[in-house]
Amino acid sequence: MSSSAPLLDRPISQQPEQVRTQFMTRVYVRLLFGIAAFILVQYLLFTTGLAEAITAVVASTNWLLILGGFMLVSWMATSFAYKASSPAAAYGGYALLIVANALLFAAPLWLAANTPGLEGTIETAAQISLIAFAVLSFIAIRSAKDFSFLRPFLMWGGLLALGAIVASVLFGFNLGVWFPVAMIAFAGAAILYDTHKVYHRYPPNMETQAAMNLFSSIALLFWYVLQLVMSRQ
Repeated sequence: MSSSAPLLDRPISQQPEQVRTQFMTRVYVRLLFGIAAFILVQYLLFTTGLAEAITAVVASTNWLLILGGFMLVSWMATSFAYKASSPAAAYGGYALLIVANALLFAAPLWLAANTPGLEGTIETAAQISLIAFAVLSFIAIRSAKDFSFLRPFLMWGGLLALGAIVASVLFGFNLGVWFPVAMIAFAGAAILYDTHKVYHRYPPNMETQAAMNLFSSIALLFWYVLQLVMSRQ
């Protein structure tokens, strides 16, 4: 067996250098294609007027129903991709995840683009998110530190955040500016943990699933950076 041949029963961190490089390249290429597809779907939503219609629906619908629907579709997409028996099936799960995120983002992006005083907030939020993601990904890959210790924080932090969102909807109070700040920190920890998990736990035949994991992390970061930038305008 060639020294550069992938070992399918071992994670990427234990593969030959060439395999590690090729795997991470394929993961980030898929991630970039996912981001490009997200932008394309948003373009179609905006140019067809669907983004405005979605915003109107969101304004008149209980946010918990929207959040619950998004979580269900995201879970289905992830489950479908991880159980996929072929690359095409994994791509199908990835596409479903991208469309679900695009629909969820349609309302805040439409408001940011059409509300006086919020000009440039989308571009600013996108730049901050991409730079932060790149820096955190570099740290997670290059650092010898084991970021698996973040898992309990992410589990309990996610439950607390979900509880706070549910309570704010049910009782009608504003979570304030500190909530998106806390969630940006949470998203940053998720990027460190997910990137570390991809590198140290994923075998070399799960590039698409790894890209989905990272796509969800950067989408979470972008969501709360956008909320914070919009609140500061």
